[in-house]
Amino acid sequence: MADISYSKRASDRRDGRQLRSLPGYVRIVPYLLRRRSDAECTLSDSVEVSHIEQWLREKRAEGWAGLGFVHLMTAAYVRTVSMRPGINRFVSGRRLFARYDIQVVFPVKRSPSVSATETSVKVSFSPSDTVFDVYRKLTEAVDEVRADVAVSEPERIADSLIQLPRPILRLVTAVLRLMDYFDWLPARWLEASPFHASLSVLDLGSLGITPADPHIPDFGTVSAAMSFGAKRKVREVSDTGSAVTRHYVDYRITADERIADSYYYASALKCLKYFLKNPALLELPPEKVEDDVN
Repeated sequence: MADISYSKRASDRRDGRQLRSLPGYVRIVPYLLRRRSDAECTLSDSVEVSHIEQWLREKRAEGWAGLGFVHLMTAAYVRTVSMRPGINRFVSGRRLFARYDIQVVFPVKRSPSVSATETSVKVSFSPSDTVFDVYRKLTEAVDEVRADVAVSEPERIADSLIQLPRPILRLVTAVLRLMDYFDWLPARWLEASPFHASLSVLDLGSLGITPADPHIPDFGTVSAAMSFGAKRKVREVSDTGSAVTRHYVDYRITADERIADSYYYASALKCLKYFLKNPALLELPPEKVEDDVN
């Protein structure tokens, strides 16, 4: 990925290199399951957050104001990619690619109001990033959007296209899909597009509701989407037999099953949950970054 250099070959894309050493039965699946919506699989899990809340309080007291669960969840995903790079693949043009970097999309409200406009930010991460790197990059991106009263690049592109008559707009979107298939989209559009990223994250906990089943669009290269909800209380029996109240956060992940097998996904989800349970491990860079296959 970002820490490895490659010599680009003819069939590589600007945002990823083609994986040529995978078995034929893996590489033929995108021809059989042509759309991302045909290959969606949704997983759900929860994590007990009492220790996470304590860790967040300690970090905020140290000066990391605003550090929250969304930063921790993103950092855990980034660290998981450093160990299981296969979850950062994508399918485009019926071929499998390994993404060059880790790009995460976040929806952003310009202010906490029902009438406030919503846009998105796309933040690039390195597999060696710590939770503090994630915090800085995401905070800077969100602050930049909220401080700028002008529309963002994705909004400008959408505003231009929506002015076209509907038959012309349908033709234009069909052409855009064809251009994306052959990696002909303009670099400016590719960089701005929220549909071309590793992961989209939806923080529903800040809205006080339960997580929804996120979807992954057929257009673009997003191979996974994640949502997490508000904290909930559960009365449980402790090891000593007494009743205790514990706090949980539920999260759901929708992934493109064409990019990796179920065993690989299960291993990656275990890594993700391990880092959520042990957030202090994300304060330092990983000792080693695994690279994807050729």
